[in-house]
Amino acid sequence: MQEFWQSCVHSLAQELPPEQMKAWVHPLSFLSFDEELGEVRVSAPNAIKQNWARTNYTQRIQELASNWFNRPGIRVIFQVARRDHHVSQVHGPAMSPPTGMPAGPTAGAPAPREYTNGAATQLNGHGASAALHTATRTTTAVEPAATGKEPVVIIETVGQAPEDHVYKRSHMNANLTFESLVIGKSNQLANAASAQIVENPGVSSYNPFFLYGSTGLGKTHLMHAIGNALFKAGKVSRVRYIHADQYYSDMVKSFQTNTFDDLKRYYHSLDLLLIDDIQFFRKKERTQEEFFLLYETMVQRGRQIVITSDTYPRELQDINSRLTSRFDSGLTVQIEPPELEMRVAILLRKAEEKTSIVLKEEAAFFIAKHLRSNVRELEGALSRVSAYAGFHGVKIITVEFCKEALKDLLSVSIGQITIENIQKTVADFYKLKVQEMYSKRRPANIAMARQIAMYLAKELTQKSLPEIGDSFGGRDHTTVLHAVRKITEQRAKNAELNHQLHVLEQTLKG
Repeated sequence: MQEFWQSCVHSLAQELPPEQMKAWVHPLSFLSFDEELGEVRVSAPNAIKQNWARTNYTQRIQELASNWFNRPGIRVIFQVARRDHHVSQVHGPAMSPPTGMPAGPTAGAPAPREYTNGAATQLNGHGASAALHTATRTTTAVEPAATGKEPVVIIETVGQAPEDHVYKRSHMNANLTFESLVIGKSNQLANAASAQIVENPGVSSYNPFFLYGSTGLGKTHLMHAIGNALFKAGKVSRVRYIHADQYYSDMVKSFQTNTFDDLKRYYHSLDLLLIDDIQFFRKKERTQEEFFLLYETMVQRGRQIVITSDTYPRELQDINSRLTSRFDSGLTVQIEPPELEMRVAILLRKAEEKTSIVLKEEAAFFIAKHLRSNVRELEGALSRVSAYAGFHGVKIITVEFCKEALKDLLSVSIGQITIENIQKTVADFYKLKVQEMYSKRRPANIAMARQIAMYLAKELTQKSLPEIGDSFGGRDHTTVLHAVRKITEQRAKNAELNHQLHVLEQTLKG
């Protein structure tokens, strides 16, 4: 029967992100198949993983089991493993980074000060020289000095290990790699597109690569990961990461010091430009004009440009339309706030790097439930917990300890249930966008989740039916009443739905 479970894990690995497989599927173990009852039993190491597996994977495993055993209607039962019951876990194939991506360092490790042969090994565990082009080519580029008064001449040789100053002046962060990035539903497309760019930089359909989304979602991390991977593979040699505001400052300084031609020559010589927060170009007309010329030069030469912003290209305010149309001509991808399981995975990954503490999984789950907006917020909360633990001499981080350490931060969310919180929680739970809660779309999965959210809004808030309807896209109070009655009736008859509602209620109540 283990062959069935191996096949099942393999199938799930084709459909789910590697981080989700590692966090939620690999810990599961196949127990038994009862042919008479038509039941597949699967073991989970704890109640949290049991609940998540039951909620998220029951239907898919049922389909796989029915196909494998050639028997429709198979039930899948998840149970928590007994301490005295040892079961061998069956893992899927090892998840390797997409082709072209390097194995990265542990996030949070000190950045190497040099990028020589030894530093290349420190960066990713491999020597960089083997990956570089075998042909020797000496190039000269001019970069403005830190003072802005005199240019600095950079001489680099492709075919040899990169020198310290070449990597250092790229301003890339060696810790921000694909290996240190947690992948989930919210950034899966962006990560896949980045892999294609690493394979074929400068291809017109991916140039520019425009990433947009709210602050703290990992846009900058992905940008640096692309740069580090391309640099290590020897596909680019002249790279620059820069914030848009710094680019503007460099422009101003170059005019003041009569070094503009040197600055322009430097940027036009780049193989790869990584420019962060392009929205800072608003109302800076001369900077926009010069960047347009730089953009045209690089794209025409097949040099890759990666841009980030807080909004979609055509929604950028006070930026010339010829620029925004160029931004929109390549590949544009949005990064969304991380879903609950991804937030848990991020916390567990970051906690592993903090050797002074051990974060219990239920504690990570607790933090992730209450902090939903971005990765930076999660990291800040974990740092606060770690500092609080150090002050009190605590090693093992539990839910109760998190409540104490984060009581000020969480005071707004704990015990104050709003319709907005309900919509976000239900959307997270059913893998939907929050917008679906109040959209006019009516596919069965969206309609059901929306009705569940309306039911919870009626049960857990003091809002009237018309007020609830208004919060769900201006729906009539009779629509809300119908949803409440339908879910109430189905909850009494459907054990699985009752369980899901119980999990949602506990999540909302904290």
